Amino acid sequence: MESFLLCNTPSHQVTSFYSSSHQSPHRNSIYQQVTRFNLSSHQISHRNSIHPPPCNLSRHLCFYTRTHEGLKSTVGVPLLCKRVKKPRTMSASLGDSLAVSNRGDFKVFEGGDDLATSLADYVARLSKSATEGRGSFTVVLSGGSLISALRKLTEPPYLDTVDWGRWHVFWVDERVVEKTHPDSNYKLAYDNFLSKVPIIPGHVYAINDSLSSEAAAEDYETVLRQLAKTGILDASKGGDFPTFDLILLGIGPDGHVASLFPGHPLLSEKEKWVTSIRDSPKPPPERITFTFPVINSAADIAVVVTGSGKAEALKKGLTDELHDGLLPIQMVVPKSGNLTWFADKEAAAKIIN
Repeated sequence: MESFLLCNTPSHQVTSFYSSSHQSPHRNSIYQQVTRFNLSSHQISHRNSIHPPPCNLSRHLCFYTRTHEGLKSTVGVPLLCKRVKKPRTMSASLGDSLAVSNRGDFKVFEGGDDLATSLADYVARLSKSATEGRGSFTVVLSGGSLISALRKLTEPPYLDTVDWGRWHVFWVDERVVEKTHPDSNYKLAYDNFLSKVPIIPGHVYAINDSLSSEAAAEDYETVLRQLAKTGILDASKGGDFPTFDLILLGIGPDGHVASLFPGHPLLSEKEKWVTSIRDSPKPPPERITFTFPVINSAADIAVVVTGSGKAEALKKGLTDELHDGLLPIQMVVPKSGNLTWFADKEAAAKIIN
């Protein structure tokens, strides 16, 4: 496997590297690719924004380096890359955007507020694009610490500028308990997010908590299929599964996502949109969950990871190495959409320092 760690490093740093190491820039090397852009450090912002700050990956450059033509910069400056065999501890400035192998856009933040602000910017941008393009924004929530990471959306300027009336909210998984139960993902989201923004109540699609797990899963899939027929859910891209505008995921310390756990038979479900689980290794045991074909059909997937307890799972999730079979987080591979990772420095400690 070949992985690429990308950064936006000003050319003068690369020049300094070659000068100090007495290495001659080879033909088609990073040095030649970068210096032709003639960038200087003041052209790049040093705050979390659409312009990532310069990082210090240049000091790690090897004698053999090259640019990756298949990957493009989104900020108008060249991307540098270093070839490594697998993700390992690398130095990078917090807030840099790194692409690791084929695993999408990886962002690391100093603390929770920085992460939450960047996540709010990201969600607001996708919301604007979807509502202007199709007239609705279909967003899928999960539970756990993800909801806290959405807190900036409940504050200005997002509270006043997001078109909340066009949002349609779903859950990637839910515990089969009453909506008022402390274990309910709906309750967590309602208390800390949904009750603080003007989303239309009829656009919030919770499970029927009076049903069994099997019946609740079937009922939820029926709701989704009806919404696909009416055009609320995008089914225009073809295939057998709907395309949600955004699915927001967290991961567990064991590498599970939604209610899809390592080694469980549900990992191989290929036909259902929503399925039930009665033997969850994490309580409560009865749940419903989206299947991987639905998750991977999303237009955008964001994985939000915070805390040192998720560091090992995150590190494994960014590789395609087997650990007694693929972990569920490794099976998050968008079919044609985008994958973005938001991690705080504790969660990313085993990837960058």
